[in-house]
Amino acid sequence: MKVLLTGGAGYIGSHTAVALIEAGFEPVLLDNFANSHPVVLDRLARITGQTMPFEQGDVLDTPWVEDVLRRHRPVGVIHFAGDKAVGESVALPLKYFHNNIGGAVSLLRAMEAVHAQDPSTAPTLVFSSSATVYGDPATVPITEDFPRSHTNPYGHSKLVIEDMLTALCAARPAWRVGTLRYFNPVGAHPSGLIGEDPAGIPNNLMPYVAQVAVGQREHLNVYGNDYPTPDGTGVRDYIHVQDLAAGHVAAIQALLSRGESFTVNLGTGSGHSVLDVVRAFEKASGRPVPYRIAPRRAGDVAQCWADPARASRLLGWQAKLTLDQMCADAWRWQSANPNGYKG
Repeated sequence: MKVLLTGGAGYIGSHTAVALIEAGFEPVLLDNFANSHPVVLDRLARITGQTMPFEQGDVLDTPWVEDVLRRHRPVGVIHFAGDKAVGESVALPLKYFHNNIGGAVSLLRAMEAVHAQDPSTAPTLVFSSSATVYGDPATVPITEDFPRSHTNPYGHSKLVIEDMLTALCAARPAWRVGTLRYFNPVGAHPSGLIGEDPAGIPNNLMPYVAQVAVGQREHLNVYGNDYPTPDGTGVRDYIHVQDLAAGHVAAIQALLSRGESFTVNLGTGSGHSVLDVVRAFEKASGRPVPYRIAPRRAGDVAQCWADPARASRLLGWQAKLTLDQMCADAWRWQSANPNGYKG
């Protein structure tokens, strides 16, 4: 059974492609390489022993996406494609609204057009959402029925797409949609062949720590050490990308078997501070990670972690890998690929 992955050559998409093959699916990857690299396709072939079907193009091109869907006839689509840097979204809001919201509209229109020609198959979509839709939560852990808000254009784009999917399912009962709200994906495939390769200065903690450990950057800036947390630094729910990939497999399987839409958190259910991550990465790499305390950043929250009980109940899924494993796999990837996919 084919599953189309938009943004399939990206960080989470590539790991999910491997997990889908291991579960007996045939991934079809769609990407324009805006946030990924062509060498990923060769790495995936080395890991899986298979050459995955690949379509190069932009999800904003609706007629082309329709053509891809008609040619491959996937049983479902997992939508990863989009921009994801919070800081960049504040500086370039129109880019995020155009690419993220516009890309989702284009994909949905293409899926609806194909379904109209063949109503025998139900449109099935897994959407890559984010815990940013919770804004600054009043308490933790965060359940799926918490109030939603946004503190930046990236989070706003995810929230708008969620609302769009809700409206679409209300208007088109045949649609089956699984919305997955990620917390903080980190780590890499245990082979060290694929991992997170941010362009420019990393926006997320783990790749920045990894670049400090490998010697690419002098030190880590820790933004605030006066939060009401055990060591004063921000606490987040870090989830291994392998566990996250397994969550996507469980989501597509649940949609295909039960046909009921759902929204779930994908997180571990516990939090780690910035300094917890620093210490765990020093242990995994055997190298120091120098850091400096800097002022708090506007928009950062003290602590944020998931209640993943609904994902366990609906999908039979739970995160299994520890922070030590996240750091070990991230270090294996970073040390073997100090410049990412660029050699």
